[in-house]
Amino acid sequence: MVNLLDFDADGLAAWFAQRDEKPFRARQVLRWMHRFGEDDFERMTDVAKSLRAKLAEEAEIRGPVPVRDSIAADGTRKWLLDVGNGNAVETVFIPETNRGTLCISTQVGCALDCSFCSTGKQGFNRNLSTAEIIGQLWHANRALGAVKTPGETDEGERVISNVVLMGMGEPLANFDNVVAALKLMLDDNAHGLSRRRVTVSTSGIVPAMDRLRDTVPVALAVSLHAPNDALRDQLVPINQKYPLKELMAACRRYLEKAPRDFVTFEYVMLAGVNDSAADARALLALTRDVPCKFNLIPFNPFPQSGYRRSSPEHVRRFQEILMAANIVSTVRKTRGDDIDAACGQLAGQVQDKSRRTAAPLHRLAAGAGSARTQELRR
Repeated sequence: MVNLLDFDADGLAAWFAQRDEKPFRARQVLRWMHRFGEDDFERMTDVAKSLRAKLAEEAEIRGPVPVRDSIAADGTRKWLLDVGNGNAVETVFIPETNRGTLCISTQVGCALDCSFCSTGKQGFNRNLSTAEIIGQLWHANRALGAVKTPGETDEGERVISNVVLMGMGEPLANFDNVVAALKLMLDDNAHGLSRRRVTVSTSGIVPAMDRLRDTVPVALAVSLHAPNDALRDQLVPINQKYPLKELMAACRRYLEKAPRDFVTFEYVMLAGVNDSAADARALLALTRDVPCKFNLIPFNPFPQSGYRRSSPEHVRRFQEILMAANIVSTVRKTRGDDIDAACGQLAGQVQDKSRRTAAPLHRLAAGAGSARTQELRR
């Protein structure tokens, strides 16, 4: 059975055309799936009965299956979603007064092995499919009661107003499936989000950044974490392939088509490693030609990480240096830590194929999570 959540609008139209169905039929089904959160063809009342029967024989709408659903005291909600063969990923919803942000995973584990990120230490299994990526938004809307009903307008505030691809994995290492999911997030017949309110975070895969700019430019966040190549080579090994000079040039190119006029640089504060006043001044020099803002992220230690969280005084001094140079700098606020949904605490289940670890993921759950999960607010 074909899972129709795997298709963006063009893919679904092509699948329908192969069955001699008109393009408007594909748009009808797209709306039912994504705007209305429907998974039963029989309830798609404006679709021809004969087509509904054909769809029931050949296709399905299969969202991810929740294994666990946790709600924190501050309203943060986290789902552990089964993606098969002993693997699971986590998705987090963060409600705020004027927005609701959903953090989505794009891979089972991560292959980039950043030294301060426990997800990378847990190894890598596979890319998520388009259905598994967009399915996280599809599931969250249903679980939060945020799907539209036929005839309902788009007026009023959305429950999920922002989506950030900052969960497990490197989004740009799963380019095709991520792009298809992004197109569904933006499509007015699907989720209809603004490009300004969808953010992709990357550790700096330069060619893929250029492809994203030319394909579906959304807001961009870059996991920076160091002001020079020597340190970043240690913290973020992909820097050895795409060093800072190339990364900064790619950021400038991206802004030519970006929906926002700045790049967000994510910076995990590691005591005695990257948090000195000299480091802050070096960051200013590094990014002087890139319109940007900084999100400073207090590190959440995990077992055997070898790093400590910077003191509040160091973080404040670091922020003041950036702010004095008129660079917007925010400090990440902890949300959902009582359900391990805060910065750096996301934990899935990874059957590691990269052989970096033999430890079951649940043993590391207290500190797990991609570095990019640590910046969830926009």
